[in-house]
Amino acid sequence: MIKIKNSPAPESILGRKRNADRDIDILEATITVLAEVGYDGLSMGKVAECAQAGKGTMYRRWPSKVDLVLDAVSHMKAQQINLEALPDTGSLRDDLLSLFHHKDPSQVDRTMRAMAGVISMISQVPGLAEKGDYSIFEPWIRANYVLMERARMREEIPASADIILAAQIIPSMAAYRALILRTAIDRDLVINLIDRVVLPSLNNATE
Repeated sequence: MIKIKNSPAPESILGRKRNADRDIDILEATITVLAEVGYDGLSMGKVAECAQAGKGTMYRRWPSKVDLVLDAVSHMKAQQINLEALPDTGSLRDDLLSLFHHKDPSQVDRTMRAMAGVISMISQVPGLAEKGDYSIFEPWIRANYVLMERARMREEIPASADIILAAQIIPSMAAYRALILRTAIDRDLVINLIDRVVLPSLNNATE
């Protein structure tokens, strides 16, 4: 009697099990390449080389570089800020500064340059404006809003302060510098924005 040895089903039938770590490596490599060469210069081959991944593997996961870049942007957004662990120093100024305190300037610059590449992609691909993720700065806006709402609750700023508008000031400047000036926002600029724009706008609110 011949025994038939059980063996794993071929990959062509079941497909290789997804490796989440490899996905992250590829998405990080996408951000790196996008920041270095922009959307026009980005190719699946360059990302595969940067991530040391096979192009076939990448095309099975992401049919086009548009799909790849959009996933990379979503990944980048998810890594930006932890809304469950925001600073709580008792001072709005110190809380806002703490959001930037441990940020690596090179990583901030990488993020800003990558976003410039995303905007270039959106402008080139018909119909992508509706699908494109402009909301990469939304976590920062939300974090600023939460910190400002705390300050209002402890009566550090007036109850009538327009925190919805104020929460957008620093992220909007970051977006402008990234997309127009092609440079990152730095700590000195953040301090100036907080001291000369954000806090005065909040504290000058009229009842």
